[in-house]
Amino acid sequence: MDKHLVSRYVKIESPSFETLISKFDTEINEAVRGYVLNTWYDHWSSVLIEHIFKSHADVLPSVGKVKGVDFFINDIPFDLKVTYLPAEYIKDKRKEKGFPVELTYLKKKAEEAKIAFDKKAKPSDIFYEIVEKMKDRNDKFCTSVLTTLKDEKLEILKEVQDNPKMLATWLYENQGEMRFGSENRLFLVLVDTDDFNSSWKLKRNLDLLKPTILSYLDDFTKQENCRPES
Repeated sequence: MDKHLVSRYVKIESPSFETLISKFDTEINEAVRGYVLNTWYDHWSSVLIEHIFKSHADVLPSVGKVKGVDFFINDIPFDLKVTYLPAEYIKDKRKEKGFPVELTYLKKKAEEAKIAFDKKAKPSDIFYEIVEKMKDRNDKFCTSVLTTLKDEKLEILKEVQDNPKMLATWLYENQGEMRFGSENRLFLVLVDTDDFNSSWKLKRNLDLLKPTILSYLDDFTKQENCRPES
């Protein structure tokens, strides 16, 4: 199902959002519309970001479609992966640090603040509902709860920034079956430090990403360990 939807509606030669939407009433079942839209956005925003990398003078695009190779930097092949700080990684680190499970913590604090929420809803919906209601209330207690969660995530992020190998190792060890491989991967991890749940929006902010990516490549290509041995 996944391969069929992606090949038929996402990875096509002339991607048009309007054309995709028009097929919702005639071809795409309602049950998978959200998945198709998400995949379309995820794929084509990644393509645009990949083009930013390829625009750098020291980056050589691969010719045609080569599995596991998007471009070469100093003759070394790389597979670009645009991702976010994974929820499961954050969950693992929270447990390691002795932090409570986020949703459990939020439910407890919501009850203390007498904030009603749908206890039968999906965990992600409960999380969203409580956070939004706390934002709306915006009193000292709710602000403190949200600040605590944010600070704990920023602590985890700071460790990743100080030691990127930690996250890279986790991403390799926890890669899904469809992504399994041992290619040289270049991970671009997007994080909105104001709202981690909105990090996905950064994929479309090319004006913000372009100077950061090009600056990174300027420094990256100067590193001795990025140059092939003669």
